[in-house]
Amino acid sequence: MTGTSIDALDAALVDIQGNGLDMSACFIRGVSHPLGPLAADLRSLAEQRPTTAGQIARISRDFALLHARVVQDLLKTDRADLISIHGQTIFHQPPLSWQLFNAPVLAHACSTPVVTDLRAADLACGGQGAPITPLADWIFFRSERSTAVVNLGGFCNITLLPPTTRGTHADIHGLDVCACNHVLDHIARDLLDRPFDHDGLVALSGSIHEQASSDLIDMLARQSRSGRSLGTGDETGEWIARWRTIADPADLCASACHALGATIAQHTRNTERVLIAGGGARNSALMRSLRSLCPGQMQRTDDANLPADYREAAEMAVLGALCADRVPITLPNVTHVSGSAPIAGVWSTP
Repeated sequence: MTGTSIDALDAALVDIQGNGLDMSACFIRGVSHPLGPLAADLRSLAEQRPTTAGQIARISRDFALLHARVVQDLLKTDRADLISIHGQTIFHQPPLSWQLFNAPVLAHACSTPVVTDLRAADLACGGQGAPITPLADWIFFRSERSTAVVNLGGFCNITLLPPTTRGTHADIHGLDVCACNHVLDHIARDLLDRPFDHDGLVALSGSIHEQASSDLIDMLARQSRSGRSLGTGDETGEWIARWRTIADPADLCASACHALGATIAQHTRNTERVLIAGGGARNSALMRSLRSLCPGQMQRTDDANLPADYREAAEMAVLGALCADRVPITLPNVTHVSGSAPIAGVWSTP
């Protein structure tokens, strides 16, 4: 899994028992590798900078070869039955979306079947293609308590799971909430000359600029109310451009964390348990804001036996297994796909 933050490649080894929605999934281990020079290439594509077809072909192949090295490092002496790959989202404005990957290269390098392009079928049937993880959240985290699974990634998305005593997978809800790490990392790149605010330490040193924070809350609230999948063009760079010469960089970091916490907390207020995952879980200032505003019991997904750093990678494995079992992986009340959700996945065999 690589997310829209384009910060690393995460891989998870997952043991699947059972079939379809009755399956159980157990996280075994994970590894995370830097993207190296590919990070700049992928970011250039995601930022819609002109690139030749030859360069895109080279990036796609190199990206798949990097996946092969990471998978081999993850497996060591074990063998996988299936590799499920998200690909790099370099454009997402439904119905248009592109998760860049060259699956046959990986299938050949690892002598293992590969399933990828998991969003395409939903998009083709009129859905938003996202959020894509709610069914995998159900497999990992269903319980007798209502649960919000909050992914603090490039964009924040939330899965709302009903208690098993009062609902089934058909009652799952999910939504893209707002830009998240895109905002924080953009501030860090532009104003701190670093890829991200490590542990949120700069934000912790700053003070909330009330006007800047209120302005960002308004922007994020509009994203939340849009009812659509967020992607290219939703990174809120205009907010940073508007306030960069008015507020101190540390204060902008603090203001952004406060605005994000306030926006995200609004969507968890009716749940008994809040599980946090994604890169933003390492930002102490953002986590402090969420803890002060989320009414439910807040934990990292680590406390539910899935490390927060590997939640999305592990859930790609579950989605791949569901595809192999011919189970639709999207939900009409989440992605707004027309009619019944389709079977997803594009397959490559060695």
